[in-house]
Formats: sequence, structure tokens, C-alpha cells
Amino acid sequence: MLKVYNSMTKTKEEFKPVVPGQVSIYVCGITPYNDPHIGNARPFVTWDVIKRFLRQQGYKVKHVQNFTDVDDKIIRTANQNNVTWKDISDKYIAGYFEVMDKLNIEHADVYPRVSETMADIINMVKGLIDKGFAYCVDGDVYFSVEKFNGYGKLSGRKLEDMQAGARIEVDTRKHHPMDFALWKSAKPDEPSWDSPWGKGRPGWHIECSTMSLKYLGENFDFHGGGSDLIFPHHENEIAQSQAYCCNEHSFAKYWLHNGFITINQEKMSKSLNNFFTVKDILKTYPAETLRYFLVATHYRSPLDFSDERLKEAQASLGRLKNAQDSLNELLAMKSDANDSAKDVLSFAVAAKDGFYEAMNDDFNTALALANMFDLTKKINIYHQSVLAGEVSADKENIAKILDIYNEMVDILGILQGNEENIQDDKLVDDLMNIIINLRQDARKNKDWTTADKIRDALNEIGVVIEDSPTGPRWKK
Repeated sequence: MLKVYNSMTKTKEEFKPVVPGQVSIYVCGITPYNDPHIGNARPFVTWDVIKRFLRQQGYKVKHVQNFTDVDDKIIRTANQNNVTWKDISDKYIAGYFEVMDKLNIEHADVYPRVSETMADIINMVKGLIDKGFAYCVDGDVYFSVEKFNGYGKLSGRKLEDMQAGARIEVDTRKHHPMDFALWKSAKPDEPSWDSPWGKGRPGWHIECSTMSLKYLGENFDFHGGGSDLIFPHHENEIAQSQAYCCNEHSFAKYWLHNGFITINQEKMSKSLNNFFTVKDILKTYPAETLRYFLVATHYRSPLDFSDERLKEAQASLGRLKNAQDSLNELLAMKSDANDSAKDVLSFAVAAKDGFYEAMNDDFNTALALANMFDLTKKINIYHQSVLAGEVSADKENIAKILDIYNEMVDILGILQGNEENIQDDKLVDDLMNIIINLRQDARKNKDWTTADKIRDALNEIGVVIEDSPTGPRWKK
């Protein structure tokens, strides 16, 4: 039974989909004015794992993720570079896909853009005015928070406290200091669209409400994003969406928010200029290492970023990879049924049960991985026993163990790689075979100096040569 922590109720709840057998997901996407940083990547990796798990459980998943391609930051960046807002958004949307594909993040079913949803946004703003929840002042349209009963229920804030703590508003046209813009009148050097209130463009919050309602309907399962979006963005989404649908129980059923990524315990953000782009990190570390780093901690927990933590992630990922390689190597050996392999298979079945139990507990990837590492120890012990000639390889049971192992890594989206990496790996394998053959020739000729020199040189770059009954093999 899957339980998820709902940010709305502040409790873990049993997951009951709106439509049996189907799962609908809306995740707030990026504002494409710069290259994505690692903090941007965390929610997308998180939801990729969640999608993979839900599909493995038999659900049909529909995933919508937007691009806020009309925004103050985009406009400012465009003006600074003497290009159009669309030039900037197109450039960084392409950059988003480039790095997220490397992180093995499967694409959403729909990627709506604000600029392509303008008619729907205008219709929703008009509907909120007609229902008495919004008002127009000099071409600007604001949502009236006082008209919506329950404003603040996601963040736990009370409207009276927010009003008491609010600074004196420059814009005295608002009915309440917390009223937020649904539509903003046109300004010089900014893109604008025609509307019943004159030329302008949407406010930030109305965009996600419009797109989620358009593609998922008035009731859908999950709404996700970073914890920084709880207030005001998601709070305002709830208010305007439920006001528009005239139903306090409409819109998202479960709200899931991932924790912050920090640098020296301080929240990573572009405004603080303490961020690391995914593109820059991938210049030093493989994409799979970064993905593992993001997956290895529970999605709701804070995650402190450092070079040391990435190195730890790389080492841990290497242990998982070695176990997978060992199973594949055993499959290529002479087979003979034995109790040792059956014992490992029994342990693998138990590890899989533990893995799924962890994932069913609010997608606890950290605990799920702990079960995998317990299994790797058993695999390594069995592998060494086979290499030492103590037991035989048992292909039938090894294949079952490998299937279980690969099922778990598939859900986490690790140890898979893309076509480019596969080609690179083949080249490396071919080169390593040449080096190993040269070392073998040196040993046959009793040229121990050359053989040891090759081995030591490989050790210096992190490559280990192991001599086994089936011949030498190498690993990182």
C-alpha cells in the first residue's frame, strides 16, 4: 500500500488515485532564463523516479510539466542581450532538455508553455472576475484573497497575520496587501497580448493553474515542486483554481514538495549567486553520479551539496555497478545448479520486498538503496566464491537475481546510460582489451617489470586489473 506525505494535511496518507489505475501529475517547471542548476534538477529527478515506480506498480501515468516562458527575468535577460524574449526562452528550454536527457529523465507527456496557452489564461482570468473573485484596476487584474475562504491552508498562514506583517504597499489600488496579480498591463519594451482589460501579460501564478486544469482536469492526483513554491505560488494556485471551479475540494489531491539543496547549509539559489549549473557539474562528474547523488537522499530531506558528497556518490554507484557486472560475468561462465546461488536468490527476493516497502513509504529512495547495498554484499561474496573455484556459477538462479537487481535500478534510473555513453564504453572496452593483452604477453614472456608497470599505471588512473580463473578483467 502506497503512502505519501501530503503537504496540505501535513500527514502521510494512503494513495487513492482520482481515477482507478491512472495517475495524473503536474510539476512546476523552470523559468528558462539561465542554465538549470542542481536545485532545479532535484524535483525533476524526484518525479522521474516516482513515475517509474508508479508505472512498475501498474499505473498508467500522465505527467504535465510547464515552461514559464514569459517572465520578468526572461524579459530582462533578453533586453540585456538585445534579443527577443522568445530567443532567450527557446535557448534555455533546449538547454534544459540537453542536461535532463543526460540525467536519464524521461520526458513528460505534455510541456505547455505560457506563450502558447494565452487564450486559456485570459478565459480563466475572465471567469474569476465574473465569479467575483478578481477585480480590474487600470488594466491590471488582481485576485481578491479576502473573497476566498481558506486562503493560507497549504502554508498554514493566516490572512490576518499576513496583513499585520505586510509592508506598506506602494500599489494602494489593491483591496488587500496580499492580493496578487492575475494579469499585468503592458509596459514599454515588454511582450504583450490583447485582452478584455487591454494589452498585457499574465501574472506568474495563474499560468500553472490554467495549464494543470487544461491538461488534467479539475481533479488530479499529484502537484509537485520545490518547498520554496509552497508560498506564495502554490498557495495562490489553490485559491484561484478552487475559486474558479467553485469547489473547495477540486484541484490537486496530494501536494508533494522536495527539500532544498544547500551550499554550506545555505539554500542554493540564483538570487544568492551560490548555485552550480548541471552543465558545469557534468564537466567533472558523470551524469549518473549526479543522478545518484540526488536519489540517495529522501526527496523531502535537505541535501547539502559538495565535491566530497559527489565523490561519495560516485564510489557508492561504483559498488552497485560492480555487483551488476559480477552478475553478468557469472552468466557467461559454465553453469551448475548449487545451493549458494539459491541462497543469494532468496536474499534478492527479500531485498526486493524491502525495496518496495521503502518506496511505498513516501518514495523512500534512501532506504530502498540500503536494501540494494545489502544485496550487493551477498552478490560479491558469491562471485568471489565462484572465482575461487569453491562453487559453480548457477545461470538459472543468477539470471533471476539479475532480473530483480535490474528491476530496482530501472526504477531509480541508474546503471543504464544513453547511446552516446554506450558507444564510449565500447571504445574504452576495446582499448582496455588491447592493454590487457599487452600485459598478458609481458607475463607470458616473464617480463614482470613491464607487466607491473602496466598494472601500476592503470592503478594511478583508478583502474584495477583482477586475475581470475577465467582470465584477467578490469574495473574502475
